[in-house]
Amino acid sequence: MAGLSLKARAIALLSRREHSRLELRRKLQAHAEAAEELDAVLDELERGGWLSNQRFASSLVHRVAERQGSAKIVQTLREHGVASEDIAPLQQTLEHTEFQRAHALWQRKFNTQPEDDRARAKQIRFLMSRGFSYDIIRRIHRGEQPDPTEGAFFDHGPMRKPRPSGRG
Repeated sequence: MAGLSLKARAIALLSRREHSRLELRRKLQAHAEAAEELDAVLDELERGGWLSNQRFASSLVHRVAERQGSAKIVQTLREHGVASEDIAPLQQTLEHTEFQRAHALWQRKFNTQPEDDRARAKQIRFLMSRGFSYDIIRRIHRGEQPDPTEGAFFDHGPMRKPRPSGRG
């Protein structure tokens, strides 16, 4: 991206995926002559609808929700500078679907109850490292099943779509 203006660099980055204002600021800082110039470009992008922390938050949640618990997702959003009022509605949805998402991940990874304490510890570490609470993990190990009447996190079908088997 040599020779591009600051705005052109920002638009090029935003065309690939959503970025938070803080993340975009970090990426563009080295190319800005002054902080005021960078702030002006970021403000212009926000006014023009190119840059939105709310859209970034939604995008991140949908990208990682099937693999991570709400605690880890919320922490990531905060690290990216997303405001608490933008996080709150997403966090409610994440917490509502936490058990279904954890159970689906556990099924893909293990799909059987642990045979001994070592296997149980491995499953607990795995799910906790993904940001799921111990209460959710304990429910999985007790053999609870997700409530089929509760909606999945995604409005567009199953949490993970099968990969196509080949060209058709």
